[in-house]
Amino acid sequence: MYKLVALDMDGTLLNSQKEISVRTKQAIKDAREQGVHVVLASGRPLEGMADYLAQLGMTSNDDYVLSYNASLVQRVESKEIIRKQIMKGSDAKNIASLGHDLGVFVHAFSPSRGLITPQNNTYTQHESTINGVEVTEIDFAELDNDEEIIKVMMVADPDVLSSAIAQLPESLYEQYTIVQSAPFFLELLNPKSNKGAGVAMLAEHLGIDASEVICMGDAGNDHHMIKYAGLGVAMGNATEDTKALANHITNSNDDDGVALVIEEFILKK
Repeated sequence: MYKLVALDMDGTLLNSQKEISVRTKQAIKDAREQGVHVVLASGRPLEGMADYLAQLGMTSNDDYVLSYNASLVQRVESKEIIRKQIMKGSDAKNIASLGHDLGVFVHAFSPSRGLITPQNNTYTQHESTINGVEVTEIDFAELDNDEEIIKVMMVADPDVLSSAIAQLPESLYEQYTIVQSAPFFLELLNPKSNKGAGVAMLAEHLGIDASEVICMGDAGNDHHMIKYAGLGVAMGNATEDTKALANHITNSNDDDGVALVIEEFILKK
């Protein structure tokens, strides 16, 4: 019945040690051998997914990833972009100015410059470390208004970020897709970009109906795809609002939650 499985990474596919369990690797391998497409759908860039894709053997040109919260949908081997919904330098400038007023740090991903920030900080450094990308400090005022920017993030201690989120102008939600991917990460994307739209586009590309799709996640940036899927799954460690949207709640990311879903609904174990 299910032909496509889209997996969030941090807090879902990966356990607390940022590892994929042996049981989960085997379940994914077995599902793929049955012809099921398995894709990673993450806020990370492709560089931050490469090692895990290699571990799963998902490195061919018939394998796809949804990177930057599906701002890009790409083939893995060639990195060919089959869907792109991104932002501009003018967006980064405006968001950085607002972030400064709200007392949070801001960073962004640029196709040409990589991970950029006006001021390096603990959370931008965390982004750099988990994705294996360098940080470049740059005054966002130097960005060209029409320069391509993939996404922009507000980052700060969870309490500080929560306070900032409460103060965001309502108009900002009309300009951008705004999703929280971690207690310290708020992501602002092209308004047409979210994991649900990315999975829907990929499913159409592959000739798969929404009813034949499983999506699994744990946080706010997974909500669109959980609502889209025929089977929307929240992890046991998911936020309560994520669980409320799901058709099914599985074990936590530390207790093989992903493997359990694949075994039950695809492998019929």
